[in-house]
Amino acid sequence: MTSSVDDWALELDCRGMRCPAPIIELARHHTEVEVGELVAVIATDVAARVDVPAWCRMRQQEYVGESVADDGTPVYVVRRVS
Repeated sequence: MTSSVDDWALELDCRGMRCPAPIIELARHHTEVEVGELVAVIATDVAARVDVPAWCRMRQQEYVGESVADDGTPVYVVRRVS
């Protein structure tokens, strides 16, 4: 994946949050960006690797892919479709 922090319209820092908190944050805040923009979920919870793409499928949003923050934390990127 090639998106970077400069591409993200919204960054959700979910470091230290346990499942299902990162997904709850994504669901709560993804409508704060315009359709077509990217939301980055930075999460240390290993379940987020499965949960974010699953949430995207259930909510008809686009899972763009996974990146890594400067500190090595996984970043899951979602494009708002609707």
